[in-house]
Amino acid sequence: MTDASQTLAPAAATQSDTIKRKSALQRLLRDKPAVIAAIFLILVVLAAIFAPYLTPYDPYNTNMRVRLRPPGGDFLLGTDAQGRDMVTRLLFGIRTTLVIGLCGVLFGGLIGATLGILAAFYKKLDNIIMRVVDVLLSFPSILFGLAIAAVLGAGTFSLIVALSIAAVPTVARISRGAATVVMQNEYMEAGRAVGLSDWTLIWRYLTLNCLSAIFVYLTLQFGQTILLGAALSFLGLGAQPPTAELGTMAAEGRNFLFFAPHVSTIPSVAIFLIVLAFNVLGDALRDVLDPRLRQ
Repeated sequence: MTDASQTLAPAAATQSDTIKRKSALQRLLRDKPAVIAAIFLILVVLAAIFAPYLTPYDPYNTNMRVRLRPPGGDFLLGTDAQGRDMVTRLLFGIRTTLVIGLCGVLFGGLIGATLGILAAFYKKLDNIIMRVVDVLLSFPSILFGLAIAAVLGAGTFSLIVALSIAAVPTVARISRGAATVVMQNEYMEAGRAVGLSDWTLIWRYLTLNCLSAIFVYLTLQFGQTILLGAALSFLGLGAQPPTAELGTMAAEGRNFLFFAPHVSTIPSVAIFLIVLAFNVLGDALRDVLDPRLRQ
């Protein structure tokens, strides 16, 4: 009887999960702003990936004879102070910005989610881990960038480290909250009763049931990480010239705002649209996947 129930339970759970996923996808597709945001982000990612094939110009070759050209003519979005095509710089800058943001979210999310889940599962570690998280939360994120740049020096690696550390405390709190709810379910107690190992309980039953909440938050965090990374790069703590990165590009154009505003405003608008799209998509995913918000 026990074997039969164990065999039927996963099958029923799988069928139920499939139905829930289909229902969530249908609700998401009915959200027009979320669909527009998703399509925009897909196009942005594809443009960044295939940037070398979408423009005939090199993002790093300078041509002072055409410096600070306004948008139009041979240069759709104009040129920067070094005579480089702004479309080319923008595509490569988006690629760099997205890679930096992705690395920061992945590393910070992995560490934060691990700490939060362990804190929920092992009560003895809960107080220690969450006090460390509280200490990290007490510092503004931009201070991590300043401190890490002072220790490691300005650059892409330092920026990724700073973004990862900045993402840890909030992800840890979200994952701990989701894991605490899962820990109250009967199947966690049943798993302990039948002698399942801690690793099996943590991964198969606890982590997998927290993934949707963590994923939704990381989608929102992605936009904030990109914004923070661009701000640190604008201050000179991130990617260094001549690397094409949106924050660095905006900083390079601030000296020409009065007679060549496109050099700074174009990457700034790109940052705004990308962050907005991630926030819209993240809000929609939260509304769809959060059980407390379901109709």
